[in-house]
Amino acid sequence: MHDFQYVTKKEAAPVKEELLDIIHEVQNILREKFTFRYDFIGSSSRNMITEDKKSNIGFDFDVDLEVNDEDEEYSAKEIRTLIRNAIDRVAPKYGYNHCEDSTRVLTIKKVDKKRCRIVHSCDFAIVNTYEDGKQEYIRFNKPKNYTWEKQGNAFDYWAEKIEFLKESKLWNDFRDYYIYKKNSNTNPDKHSRSIFAEALNEMCDKNGY
Repeated sequence: MHDFQYVTKKEAAPVKEELLDIIHEVQNILREKFTFRYDFIGSSSRNMITEDKKSNIGFDFDVDLEVNDEDEEYSAKEIRTLIRNAIDRVAPKYGYNHCEDSTRVLTIKKVDKKRCRIVHSCDFAIVNTYEDGKQEYIRFNKPKNYTWEKQGNAFDYWAEKIEFLKESKLWNDFRDYYIYKKNSNTNPDKHSRSIFAEALNEMCDKNGY
């Protein structure tokens, strides 16, 4: 079992501001090629950021980047590569490592080298949202292939499900369940956004959504 606990707003707020600065700089770098909007999602948008005090992985944010490329001028590989390279130009100025390019996300980490621990990190997913609210994302299929793939059903209708739990006075129960899911997780490759989605769907299914 892990020992995840919620991070206070006071602790998370300056990190979020720093990440916003990075995102805005990346937007400026890429503006002549394409623009993109951003959303802090899941636990990052709900004051539910967590940290395992027993570990060396710090706490993390989840951000969706939605590119405006309606004419499809750029391939999935080009979009992800351009964004990754732009983040790599900016993030080190703020003390972060270069991007880690995993299957679903690009990750930057701020590392305390003296203590050999990750202070905090941020996962960026590059997404496209359909009119019905469903999403696709750019997936990295190693070794060198990038494709647009549909998000799993677990990521559908987050806003509606969250509103259902709040109206049903189950929000505090959900916060407890999300912490339980994080502490029980044994898959190091499962990111916070996936655990949040699982917890949200399971809580809604259990309570008649």
